[in-house]
Amino acid sequence: MSKQFTKLGLAAVAVIFSAAAALAGPGGAGHGHGDETAYGKPGDPKKPARLIQIAMAERDGKMQFIPDRIEVRRGEQIRFQLRNNGELDHELVVATLEENLKHAVEMQKNPDMEHDDPNAKRLSPKKTGEIVWQFTKAGQFDFSCLIPGHREAGMTGTITVK
Repeated sequence: MSKQFTKLGLAAVAVIFSAAAALAGPGGAGHGHGDETAYGKPGDPKKPARLIQIAMAERDGKMQFIPDRIEVRRGEQIRFQLRNNGELDHELVVATLEENLKHAVEMQKNPDMEHDDPNAKRLSPKKTGEIVWQFTKAGQFDFSCLIPGHREAGMTGTITVK
């Protein structure tokens, strides 16, 4: 059984590395840096922004963002101040629901994928971080933890831009 497990482990590593290589190139699951998206664009940390604090946690078998519903005005710049109060790594990824669901599938293939995107931040337990984002278009957008199993356990929220 040990040899069989080793073969399976090596095959899994090969799949992960090939998925990582595919995602690292242009047009992968990452997002354009500095480009405007359907849900806005990276904010300017030197400009004023409304502060919204979001906690990440696990409670009663569920994973959650507190708050999980946010309203902003079109054109408003937001400084999301994030705090992981949980015992596990969590992340917050702002996007359209469609983009986050698609990205979640890629995360299933490569669960240790690191984000270096202005609309995403991964935090270790008890750590803090921030995302500065300007919402340039009206609509309803998603924020989720895309670490495999976390979104499914309830770690998702909605941003309504009016």
